[in-house]
Amino acid sequence: MRGHKEDQEQLFSYVGLETYVPENHPLRRVRKLVDGMLAEMDGELEGLYSQVGRPSIPPEQLLRAIVVQILYSIRSERMLVEQLRYNLLFKWFVGLKIDETVWDATTFTKNRDRILGEQVARMFFEATVKRAKKKRLLSDEHFTVDGTLIESYASLKSYRPKDKSDSDPENYHGQKRSNDTHHSVTDPDAKLYRKGKGKEARLYYTAHVLSENRNGLVCDIELSAATGTAEVEHAGIMLTRVSAGDKKRRTCGADKGYDTRRFVEIARENRVTPHVAAKKSSGAVDGRTTRHPGYLISQRKRKRVEEIFGWAKTVGPLRKMKHKGNELVTAVVTFTVATYNILRMTNLELQSG
Repeated sequence: MRGHKEDQEQLFSYVGLETYVPENHPLRRVRKLVDGMLAEMDGELEGLYSQVGRPSIPPEQLLRAIVVQILYSIRSERMLVEQLRYNLLFKWFVGLKIDETVWDATTFTKNRDRILGEQVARMFFEATVKRAKKKRLLSDEHFTVDGTLIESYASLKSYRPKDKSDSDPENYHGQKRSNDTHHSVTDPDAKLYRKGKGKEARLYYTAHVLSENRNGLVCDIELSAATGTAEVEHAGIMLTRVSAGDKKRRTCGADKGYDTRRFVEIARENRVTPHVAAKKSSGAVDGRTTRHPGYLISQRKRKRVEEIFGWAKTVGPLRKMKHKGNELVTAVVTFTVATYNILRMTNLELQSG
C-alpha cells in the first residue's frame, strides 16, 4: 500500500540532539577530550570575565566552534554560523540545544581579543600537551624541529615604500623592493620572502613546530616573520623551554637548514644532541654525532613533522591566512596545531583500544 506524506509539521519534539549523533561517531571522542581540557581551563577562563554585567556567550561554546571549524575545513566564521543553524552534529558538538538560537558571525570578531586571541589559544594548546603527558603519549627525550611558510592575507600590490603615503600610486616597473625599504600596508607584520631560486617572492609568515618522536604530537609552537635566520632562532627558544628545569639529555632531529654553527651551539647549551641532516660541506655536524644509531632513527622520525604541516594546510586553514597581524595569525596557527593534537590523541586512543 502506498504511503502518503502529511505536510502538517509536529508541534513538539521529544528527541534530544544526543539521539541524532551515532554512538561510534568520531566527534564523540573529540568532544569528550575537548570537554576534559575545557574543564581544566575553567579557572583561567573565569578570570577573563567581569563579575558584573550581562552574561556572555559561554567561552566553551566558542572554543568548540573553532575546533569544529578547523576539523571540517569551514572557510569562514560566517559559513560556520550558517552550518550551526542547520547541522545538528555541529550544534551538538558546540553545546547548543536543538531549538537554541545561534549567535551572529560578528560574535567571533567581538571576542577575538579576549577569547579567540593569542593568550587563550596558547592556554588551549598547552592543555592538549598536558593531556598527552597524563596519557603518556609524549616522549620527553627525542624531538624534531621544523618550520613552514604561511602565505599572508595581503597582496603584493600592498607592498609599498615605507617613506611614501599609502594613497600614492605605485609603479613596480624596474623597482627593487626589500623588507628594509618596503612593507605591506595591509599586513605590515608579513615579510617578502622567496622560497628558492626561480620562485616567486610573496608575503609570508613562518610557523615553527617542535614535535616529539614517539607519536608525532606537537610540544611547542612559535610564529615569526619570514627571514633567513628565523628558523634557527625560534628553534632555540623552543628547545630552551622544553629543556628548562632538568638536566636530562635529549635529541632533536632537523633538516639541512639547521646544520649551522648557531643551531648546534644553542642545542648543546640546552643539553640537546643536534641530530641534524648533515650538509656535504661547510656543515656544523660531524661524525661524532652521525656515527651513533640514534642519529639514523632521528632522521627517519623527523619526516613525520611534515604530516603536521600537511594536515594544517590541507584540512586546516594555514595554506593562506584569512587574518592579518602577528597576534591574530599566531592565534590561528596555535588553535590549528592544538586541534591537530586533539585529533591525533583520539586516534591513538582508538588504536590502543
